[in-house]
Amino acid sequence: MIVGVPKEIKTQEHRVGMTPAGVRTLVEDGHRVLVETSAGSASGLSDEQYRQAGAGLVDTPAELYAAAQLVVKVKEPLPPEYPLLRPGQLLFTFLHLAPDPGQAEALLHSGGTAIAYETVTRADGTLPLLTPMSEIAGRMAPQVGAHWLQKEQGGKGVLLAGAPGVRPGRVVILGAGTVGSNALRIAVGMGADVTVFDIDPARLAALDDHYGNRIHTLIASSQTIEEEVPRADLLIGAVLVTGAQAPKLVARELVARMEPGSVIVDVAVDQGGCVATIHPTTHAEPVYLADGVLHYGVANIPGAVSRTSTFALTNATLPYVRLLAGEGFAAFGNHPELRAGINVHAGAIVHPAVARALDLPCRPLPES
Repeated sequence: MIVGVPKEIKTQEHRVGMTPAGVRTLVEDGHRVLVETSAGSASGLSDEQYRQAGAGLVDTPAELYAAAQLVVKVKEPLPPEYPLLRPGQLLFTFLHLAPDPGQAEALLHSGGTAIAYETVTRADGTLPLLTPMSEIAGRMAPQVGAHWLQKEQGGKGVLLAGAPGVRPGRVVILGAGTVGSNALRIAVGMGADVTVFDIDPARLAALDDHYGNRIHTLIASSQTIEEEVPRADLLIGAVLVTGAQAPKLVARELVARMEPGSVIVDVAVDQGGCVATIHPTTHAEPVYLADGVLHYGVANIPGAVSRTSTFALTNATLPYVRLLAGEGFAAFGNHPELRAGINVHAGAIVHPAVARALDLPCRPLPES
């Protein structure tokens, strides 16, 4: 199969869909790999490294998309890429279609098959391709929040670690899944006063067993959230419903009760966000002020640590790329976790949660 790895065009998206080591593995499997010139440069990966791994280098995305049977990316295709997609082509990347009807329409029009990293699901319910980026985004969230809490950045001038005789900053984390538990790890390490919410008592019990009295755990309810959010110096949104829009847990009225200069980092923004006042931003302009609160809505947080993220992502995706390249469409019948990843196929939405979020019909995926 011909596998294409284009250069990402999302604003300041510095990751690339595959490392040279991944390319070499596919070439050794007998496949042809095309990489767009300078695709890996922002991750410290040179064209020469890809060439030595066996890749063919192409100068334009049009040339790459025209030849590739399987396109492996990091982020969703953007409008300049829509016309390059074609029937029968496999697109493997993060899609986050639930809050993005424009992209969904373009994928439907393309006639291809779009497989979303974030909905590839194992039998035990885990999300193997979302997990590494969620881990990184979670670990970055307190770091990002601490930066914007500084007074010269527009924040309230709070140090999360506090100081002798001065209380530490208060961090509230909505969700104790992969993002939330990793954000918790870093926030505790920074010395913050951390409260984490979840609807699953077992998750909270596990965190309580691990951290003891260094954290506060609360079952998420409208009342408990309304009590804790206004006290937060930093609020981290870490809620996920696979394939669907994130539930709005924090209303605008609640944001307005936060102290001026507080910071919100909503990692769920790529699924619509769990804070009513959040909207997507970019690494070029990452924050905006709403109701006196700084909002950080970057939808590709791990892109800021592109080298770490690129290697972590390839480690997770490569086994599935090998299946797709080796088996083609048969891989979806042979491997249920990959089948769960398909969002769009041949002009139809085939993932129920995505269809519900977009209010579109869902057509069952053919067996072969």
